[in-house]
Amino acid sequence: MIDTINNNLRKSADFCLLYGSQEISCRVLYTNRKTMEIAVHPDGQVIITAPPDAGLEAIQQRVKKRARWITRQIAYFQQFQPRTPPRRYVGGETHLYLGRQYRLKLSHGKEDAVKLIRGYFVVSCQTSESDDVRQLLEKWYLHKAREKYSEILESCLPEFRRFGCMEPRLHIRRMKTRWGSLSPAGVLTLNRELIRAPRECIEYVVVHELCHLKFKNHSVGFYQLLEQILPDWEKRKHRLECMLV
Repeated sequence: MIDTINNNLRKSADFCLLYGSQEISCRVLYTNRKTMEIAVHPDGQVIITAPPDAGLEAIQQRVKKRARWITRQIAYFQQFQPRTPPRRYVGGETHLYLGRQYRLKLSHGKEDAVKLIRGYFVVSCQTSESDDVRQLLEKWYLHKAREKYSEILESCLPEFRRFGCMEPRLHIRRMKTRWGSLSPAGVLTLNRELIRAPRECIEYVVVHELCHLKFKNHSVGFYQLLEQILPDWEKRKHRLECMLV
């Protein structure tokens, strides 16, 4: 049974698919692309990106054909639950940076500062309000993201310069369902939360998106190029998907 919930705006649509006794909630995002893609995210979301002229019925039929694979992916990700609970930004809790856990240590000081010292995030601030601590830490993360992403992008680019492609401009923002994207205009957008992942996972995301400089979709050629540059890309992808952030 398929229940259509919303298909009015042609920007997105939601529907539910009943596969056996399991109900699968799906979201369709209409984008300027020629092919349809089904992705299961680590949080269990099923996202379908489809061409703007794709009919909802055709999309639903495609999902029905892939329902077995989708339920297997959802079950795979569920084994890593429960995910890390929401951060409260209080002393003693742990926070990730480049794949490592650091314990939060708070101290009062005249100047606001964040430092990594022997396994601790040492946050010095004028107040101990959790919101102030959160803002300081988020500002620090953003600074490090700009620094590390630029460094990693520069180290990955030589593999792609031989194609004569335009080098992308880097943009960083928080993204709800993706780690990265590459726009037709050549803007490489990376999720600011990626800075919590190991460097090898960040490299995977960067190389994955750079492969789109030559191949616009996930064709056989795309994966051949990805395999050529990063032979262990699947291992890196698996580690990123299982990261409890």
